[in-house]
Order: sequence, then structure tokens, then C-alpha cells
Amino acid sequence: MTIDNRIQVVLIDDDPHLRQALSQTLDLAGLKILPLAEAKGLAGQLERDWPGVVVSDIRMPGMDGLELLTDLHAQDPELPVLLITGHGDVPLAVQAMRAGAYDFLEKPFASDALLDSVRRALALRRLVLDNRSLRLALSDRNELSARLVGQSAPMLRLREQIGALAATKADVLILGETGAGKEVVARALHDLSSRRNGPFVAINAGALAESVVESELFGHEPGAFTGAQKRRIGKFEFANGGTLFLDEIESMSLDVQVKLLRLLQERVVERLGGNQQIPLDIRIIAATKEDLRQSADQGRFRADLYYRLNVAPLRIPPLRERGEDALMLFQHFADEASARHGLPPHELQPGQRALLLRHSWPGNVRELQNAAERFALGLELALDNSAPDGGVGSTVEVVSGGLSEQVENFEKSLIAAELARSHSSLRSLAEALGIPRKTLHDKLRKHGLNFADSGASSHTDELD
Repeated sequence: MTIDNRIQVVLIDDDPHLRQALSQTLDLAGLKILPLAEAKGLAGQLERDWPGVVVSDIRMPGMDGLELLTDLHAQDPELPVLLITGHGDVPLAVQAMRAGAYDFLEKPFASDALLDSVRRALALRRLVLDNRSLRLALSDRNELSARLVGQSAPMLRLREQIGALAATKADVLILGETGAGKEVVARALHDLSSRRNGPFVAINAGALAESVVESELFGHEPGAFTGAQKRRIGKFEFANGGTLFLDEIESMSLDVQVKLLRLLQERVVERLGGNQQIPLDIRIIAATKEDLRQSADQGRFRADLYYRLNVAPLRIPPLRERGEDALMLFQHFADEASARHGLPPHELQPGQRALLLRHSWPGNVRELQNAAERFALGLELALDNSAPDGGVGSTVEVVSGGLSEQVENFEKSLIAAELARSHSSLRSLAEALGIPRKTLHDKLRKHGLNFADSGASSHTDELD
């Protein structure tokens, strides 16, 4: 049993008359009090970030105030503990102050002295907890930046959305192409949530045979079907208290979708062949590479399940929309691979950077990571430049080339990188590059770059 966070003061004194008088004083001041006759077991009932303070007599049977102070501070050294002493216990109180007590009051003391000390202790406690919360938020943000590398506007938005959703209990639907990092995002949501100490269970629905998917997800009892000789705990039940990540949810049959919808609505699971409804404390994170709304319109996905899942959608931008993030990610993965293989790191040359920026990355981050591994190993790096929709493309070899080629490629990389940013017109793009619009127009044509690909419109601009 834990003590309610609404309690502001835990008051401990074995003298019932004094305990009642002090409780009345604190209660009349508008404070929420929990009076106790003994200190034993209190530390185990207080969570580390409990927002209150403890007021305790020093001399009590069983556990005394000094032992309580040691117990409480072993769990949270910053918890304010106020000690009450008799006239002859002042040296003991000084010892307690040195041990970390917030304050001590010598009997008899005025009510105002008690109230003043408690209010100051509560103010300090709020400050301590605010600082902890801020440090945790900064730590989570740094951890998220290390997991989801990139400074493009789409990635900044994604990290902001993850940070906001992680703290909630909402189920999440992750939308993203193959290789975009859907499981990385799901793990980040779990690890930054209050469920971080619970299990994270990942399952790819598309990799499960239809004959076993229900047993894998929901579990079964002995005799539920031929070959079911003993009870099996399903993935949902196994993830109880934590998070279940269900990838490629679009591949689930309509029958399984019905059961998933019921689970999402009622938060219970029933094993195959069983009658017992098992309550679940679980967060569901689903992921898909398809447009589920379109699949629902075509009858391949239940519309009610789509609307139930689509409450908190997260879209992972494909790598081709992330501009220079590709270079950051490539160098990040290459450095990791070099360290893993005990090799010296390699720096990208300007020509290589330009070619990486030109690549459409149909396999997204997964493809880039494999390419970076080859680069770190010193192997010839060839990029499959097929279009994301499966169209046939060309193969681009990443080589440095001669000086003139490197200059041309570097120029192209700079223009391509600026194109990846948001520009409302050719004029703003030219100003960002520091060249006249006519020169920009010629260079776009020479390098085969198209301003319209940036998502902006240039028809209102006249060339110089």
C-alpha cells in the first residue's frame, strides 16, 4: 500500500493527545494530514517522488525518529523530515540535523512555528520535484535525439510528438514506410513512459502464419485445438503492465481484427478454449506501412478498428523528405560500425555527400544503415536508386571523383540541401544561396534539380 500523493504531511507521534493536537493545527491550516502512531514500515509506503513532508517525534517505541530519518533518506535523500524533540534531546536533534533532517522543534513549541516550518519544507519539496521533472525531461529529450538522429523540420516535429504522447496512456498508431524506423519509435514511446520498467513486447503480425496468429496473440488453454497440450500465455497477456508493439497490423485477418477491437475497448483478453477474462493493463502501439483508411474503404480492414486506432497517429517521414538528415545518419551509423569493427572512422568527401543527398532511399533508414556499414568496412558503396514505388532506377556508385567533379558535386549538394528546406519562392531560395535568380535557374537546369520538387511554387517569380 502506498500513501496517497494528495497527503501533504505525514505526522508520527506515539502520544495520542499530542498527535491529535498537532493534527488539528495542521488541518485547520488547510493541509492534508496522515497521523500515525508508529514509524515502522513508513518508508516502504512512500514513493520516491511523493510530494509531501514528514513530521516525527524522535523518542518513540519500536523505530525512533533517527532510524526513520535514515530509512527515508536511503530512499530519497531530499525528502524533508522535521523532528520533534523533548527538552533534554537537543544534542540528539543537532545530531539529526547533521544527518540530514530538515528542521527540529523543541517541545513545547508554538503552533505558528510548526506551520512555518512545514510550509517552508513543502515549498522546498515542490522546488526539488520541479527540478527533478525538468532534469528528467531534458534527459528524455537528449535520449530521444540520440535514438532519432536528425535536425530536419519533420524529425523535430516527430520528436516533439513522441515526447508529448509518451507521458499519456493513449494507444498509438505509427505510420511509416518499410525501414523508416517504426520499432525505434515504438521503443522510444515505451522507454519514455511510466511503463518503462514493464515489458516491451514486439510482434510482427505479417510474419505469423494465419493458423497460429490467434494463439500467439491471445494464448490458449490445453485442448483448445489439435496439438494444444498445455496452456500458452499470449503476447497481450505477457505484455501486461507494459507495452505491446504490433507491426504490420494491416496483415491481420478480419476475424483477428474483431478480437483486437474488443481487447482495445474492454482491456481484457480471453485465451482460446478458455472462459476466463483476464484484465490487462497494457498500452498498444500498432504500426502499418499502408493507408488503413483506404484499406477500410476497400473492405480489407475494419473501419471501426481503424477509427479506434487512429486516435493518436504518428507519421514517420521517409528519408527522402528529411534533407541533410541523411548525411547525419550516414556518418552516425558509419562511426558506430567503425567502432564495432575496430576500424578507423572515415569522413565523407564532398562528392560522396552530394550523391547521398541525391539518393531517394527507397529502403529508408534500414537501407542507409546497411550502406554506412559497407562504407565503414571500406567496401565499394553502390546505392540502389530505385523509386520508392518499386519503379526501376539506376545504381549510383559513391566515389570521390576528380577535383572538377567534386566541385560540381559539392555545388549540387549545397543547392539540393537548400531545396530540402522550406522555401516559398525562387527568390527566397536564391537569397539563401547568395546568388541571382537567373544564375540559380541555370544551375538548377545544369544539375537536373527541380524547384517544384521542394513543394513550393515558383510561377510568381520572374528571372533576372
